[in-house]
Amino acid sequence: MNKHVPPPTLSRWRWSTADLLRMVEAGILDEDEKIELIDGEIVPMASKGRLHEVLADELARYWGPKVTPDIWVSVERQFNLDPYTYTDPDLVVRPARIKSYDLRGDTALLVVESADSSLEKDLGLKARVYASFGVRDYWVINARDKSTRIHRSPAGESYADVRDVPATGLLTPLLVPQLAVRLADLDLA
Repeated sequence: MNKHVPPPTLSRWRWSTADLLRMVEAGILDEDEKIELIDGEIVPMASKGRLHEVLADELARYWGPKVTPDIWVSVERQFNLDPYTYTDPDLVVRPARIKSYDLRGDTALLVVESADSSLEKDLGLKARVYASFGVRDYWVINARDKSTRIHRSPAGESYADVRDVPATGLLTPLLVPQLAVRLADLDLA
């Protein structure tokens, strides 16, 4: 009888944010490389299409006049969750007293992903990552139909409160309600 013996587990290198910075300095990676770091693994980002870009830009423009001095809206900034994990969300709302590089999951006020080709990844992998780091309010906006899946109440690697809101529904951030928005009211053509 021939028993199947699985191959030995291969060792993997667990990259850190500091490692990637050294690779950029050495010219191995381009500083504009479209990657994210998830638990030490380098993950390529999906290409961003027109729908994705228009939606993120219009939302940032809409929020501009509503931003008070105590909050800051960062657009496509590196979001360092720990030394081995960073993402590059479309929008992050944070307390102004915390610099973008120092922001962590439990101190973010709102994280927004505008998803077209990355919808599956944003609803799956990224939702698990953000929940595990305590992101309290995470939105994934479907760039095609403008519906939004809101994730709240992180519990381990998932969210206890997940709901879908159509483009005509009012989206009110949990921690910054002054940024309430109805996507159907934005110029997303």
